[in-house]
Amino acid sequence: MGAYEVEAVRKQFPALNEGAAHFDGPGGSQTPQMVADAVSSAMTSALANRGRLTPAERRADGIVVGARQAMADLLGTEPGGIVFGRSMTQLTYDFARTLAKDWGPGDEIVVTRLDHDANVRPWVQAASAVGATVRWLAFDPSTSELDDITPLLSSQTRLVAVTGASNLIGTRPDVAAIASKVHSAGALVYVDGVHLTAHAPVDAGFADFYACSPYKFFGPHCGVLSASPALLEGLRPDKLLPATDAVPERFEFGTLPYELLAGTTAAVDFLAGLGGLAGLGGAGENRRERLLSSLALLESYEDGLRVELEARLAAIDGVTLYGRAEHRTPTLLFSVAGHESPAVAAQLAAAGVNAPAGSFYALEASRHLGLGDGGAVRAGVAPYTNQSDVDRLVDAVESLVS
Repeated sequence: MGAYEVEAVRKQFPALNEGAAHFDGPGGSQTPQMVADAVSSAMTSALANRGRLTPAERRADGIVVGARQAMADLLGTEPGGIVFGRSMTQLTYDFARTLAKDWGPGDEIVVTRLDHDANVRPWVQAASAVGATVRWLAFDPSTSELDDITPLLSSQTRLVAVTGASNLIGTRPDVAAIASKVHSAGALVYVDGVHLTAHAPVDAGFADFYACSPYKFFGPHCGVLSASPALLEGLRPDKLLPATDAVPERFEFGTLPYELLAGTTAAVDFLAGLGGLAGLGGAGENRRERLLSSLALLESYEDGLRVELEARLAAIDGVTLYGRAEHRTPTLLFSVAGHESPAVAAQLAAAGVNAPAGSFYALEASRHLGLGDGGAVRAGVAPYTNQSDVDRLVDAVESLVS
């Protein structure tokens, strides 16, 4: 495995020509040219409802089939279990309502204080609607590690919703180990993989449901859920009467956004090429292997920058860092004594450094850290982050303090 070529990667992103240092990737990454080209090509080519009769129908069908295979390659799952939706939030609400049809009083659902609200509120509300009980799994604010789930599991547990990585502080729980315990209790596991998928190789086969968002890893704004086709066959969502009952289409309401799915495939191909830019954009039979290799290389590169950035910020008087987990994504949350976090973010923006402030919908986590609903400043390292970006962020914070 060679060295990570960040400058070659950066050349693929037209948005970087505007000059900002982007630490706002956890809220959505910038877009490489090949993804924009794929979206444009789909929209300027003849398209129709999926079918096999006309070229337009076949093109639409090919885009959908290709996107399912691309996401299955990225997640290590089956294309027949890939469901597309408007967003991870929308998909989670849809599946919460569907699963809750089989819940009732006495049943228990587990959610965590670490999760984005999109993997909390849909389950809390669905459970409340049918009289099921919600149990909360906390995390240690000092270590940022998720508590042991074992005491919360019982024969009444029906589902555990847990994050693959905290979008606020980066904590990466051992979700495979959690899933093993949950399955031993006879329950299902729903993993929010939105923040994890952008930063590390993923093998989602341990999860009953794994949801993510392509716009976090260079793709368009849409959502993806992966589950085994056999599991999906047993679920009955509310749907239109003429709509197909086939899996996974049973869970996709209305016509799919073909241009966004074309962009999603291109984003996966881009990720697969990060380990060797000569092959950037190529989608061959070994795409899964290239994805694993590229993302492992990316993970090492990003973590190196995270360690440096964290050490340099910690050395600045008045800066408090949150997040101490042993395994985490390159995501830093910090505050500056004597300065409101929105004001810090505004100062950074004025210096051309994009690092916003807030709780970023991880409301429970922010409150549990003692930061209330306002949160703090978040700086996320992305595949296009370079040494100059790190220097600019540190210099801007130092300037603010001095």
